Amino acid sequence: MKVNFKKTYTFALVSTTYITLFSTGFLGILLWFFHEFSWAILLVFALSMATFSFFVIQYRVEHFIYRRVKKIYDDVSLLESTSFRNQPITTDMATLTKQVKKFAMDKKMEIETLKVREEYRREFLGNVSHELKTPLFTVQGYLSTLLDGAMNDKNVRKKYLERAEKGVERLIYIVEDLDMISKLETGDLNLELSKFNIVELIQNVFDLLEMKADKKNIILMFDRKYSKPIKVFGDKEKIQQVLTNLIMNSIKYGKENGTTEVSIEDLVNNKLIIRIRDNGEGIEKQNLSRIFERFFRVDKSGARSEGGSGLGLSIVKHIIEAHGEKIYVESEFGKGSEFSFTMEKYK
Repeated sequence: MKVNFKKTYTFALVSTTYITLFSTGFLGILLWFFHEFSWAILLVFALSMATFSFFVIQYRVEHFIYRRVKKIYDDVSLLESTSFRNQPITTDMATLTKQVKKFAMDKKMEIETLKVREEYRREFLGNVSHELKTPLFTVQGYLSTLLDGAMNDKNVRKKYLERAEKGVERLIYIVEDLDMISKLETGDLNLELSKFNIVELIQNVFDLLEMKADKKNIILMFDRKYSKPIKVFGDKEKIQQVLTNLIMNSIKYGKENGTTEVSIEDLVNNKLIIRIRDNGEGIEKQNLSRIFERFFRVDKSGARSEGGSGLGLSIVKHIIEAHGEKIYVESEFGKGSEFSFTMEKYK
């Protein structure tokens, strides 16, 4: 209570003291001058003046500050008047100034956040439009050619229909990835947690991507032989998708006759870290901070020729974070990259 009293009424008390001392002293001089001096009269007068001055000053200052500050709030729309009215009024100008600055800073941060989100929204819509237009125009072009007369040639018809089908498959791939990201961000995609052997899962991904790696003569390998199973706890299907995307990227951006190496290391607190290294083209330093953004491509022309939705790394990041884990990237341009993520070790 003492702290609140000092913060709220210091100004009124100090002002009251000045007024009381002056008026009481002035009255004492008058009484002495007219030979009517009395300590009792002075004491009663001082108490009356102090009480009256304190309440008048406190009431007037509170309402003065309230009206002026409320007008500022209303003018700049920082705060609704109803919410301001429910807060206690203080005559401590330092506290009041601090509160006003805090409100202003909070609103400034909100505005900056909205600007960033708006810019991101525009960029995202532009990227979605660009990604969807290419396969749509491809499918439309082949179908239009067939309708214009090429349908009568069986060889051309089959070839164009197969190419149109690939365009449709790419559209489906992009839409499915967008749907997954949306579910991951809103928390609608539930993880099916279980224990599984991470070594076996990595080997399964190696087997699935072996043919793609062979086309560039890239060797998929472990850093050493893992003779015993290493159990982890997580969503096996989603972690397989993470590994597939990361190893696929290492092949896509890897150099011919290169390697993709996977290692599993122990960390503290029952954690493992899985590292995927390649000796490919690497990522320039200015692009590292954006590598997990949706549709961001380091080499836009090359990445599109290799296929993919441009959402792979963004999905990887969301899946790992949904597990409550971390993902990291290190890269040196021209020498290769390393993506790593943590997993909970199952005892």
